[in-house]
Amino acid sequence: MSATRIPFSTLPDGTAVEELILTNGALRCSILTYGGAIRSLVVPDKDGNPVDVALGFDTMEDYMSQTCYIGALIGRFGNRIGKGKFTLNGVDYTLATNNGPNHLHGGDIGFDKKIWTVESQTDNQVVLSLTSPNGEENYPGNLTVIVTYTLQEDGLSIAYHATTDADTLCNLTNHCYFNLSGHASGPVGEQTISIQAQSYTPTDAGSIPTGEIASVEGTPMDLRTPVAIGAHWDDDFEQLTMARGYDHNWVLDGHAGQLRHVATAHSSATGITMEVHTTTPGIQFYSGNYMDGCPTGKDGAPYDKRWGFCLETQNFPDAPNHENFPSAVLHVGEVYREETVYKFV
Repeated sequence: MSATRIPFSTLPDGTAVEELILTNGALRCSILTYGGAIRSLVVPDKDGNPVDVALGFDTMEDYMSQTCYIGALIGRFGNRIGKGKFTLNGVDYTLATNNGPNHLHGGDIGFDKKIWTVESQTDNQVVLSLTSPNGEENYPGNLTVIVTYTLQEDGLSIAYHATTDADTLCNLTNHCYFNLSGHASGPVGEQTISIQAQSYTPTDAGSIPTGEIASVEGTPMDLRTPVAIGAHWDDDFEQLTMARGYDHNWVLDGHAGQLRHVATAHSSATGITMEVHTTTPGIQFYSGNYMDGCPTGKDGAPYDKRWGFCLETQNFPDAPNHENFPSAVLHVGEVYREETVYKFV
């Protein structure tokens, strides 16, 4: 079956939204031009039967009304910036506070709400582009972003590329929600997770990092060996009780900038195992704690709390306000390059 580009819907202003379908062997993926969102990702289970492991919606209205960022590309700055404030080159910037007192995922109209341009498409690859003008969401600089989705024989690669004409922040990610038992199968608590990280960044009650880089040793944040996602998410551990479960950044082992294996998830129901390989220094593991009230999903699936999990590869949250975190500044003349591969083994 060849890759196709088909109408999906239209926005209230009449702008067309398209669905881009990629195939490679037994794998199939569809991506929307709205938000560059992964709408489906079909992989074979242990018996060779197709299973859609990515959450998504059937209507444009649901994509526009949902507040969970399901499947979308995120920018300019993925995750949170405390109080929506940062200083760059001696200039103070104030961003939208769209998550309580804090800035989240690029602001009121982030990249998840934009129509991305299709630069090219083949059977197994699509290249999307977006230009974010100087001052958009009060970020400095004209930022040009290119995201390449490649459906490999054994997984999905997402490659990020960005340049700017003025120093700015750049921290791009994808907010796909996975359920390896199938997108409509219910809570993910029995699926297992492991993350190769000896430390994580604790947060305050608003999910803003305190600046500490803490050891996972002896805590429910120690995911270095596989554990059921739901085994500890309700533990009486302050970091988990404040976030209603896992919603934290892990400091990944290995060298940032090098594509390396950093996490693994598994469903015993389907036998599907997913590895995460990335070049980024951090990963946000989110156990779907705030999915309550989510619109009905594809095929009438009643998505609810903890029906999916996210593994968002990233720089650290609130990085511009912590000198000990990796820099999230993209300078003029530099090229932002990161890659993440969700590999099924």
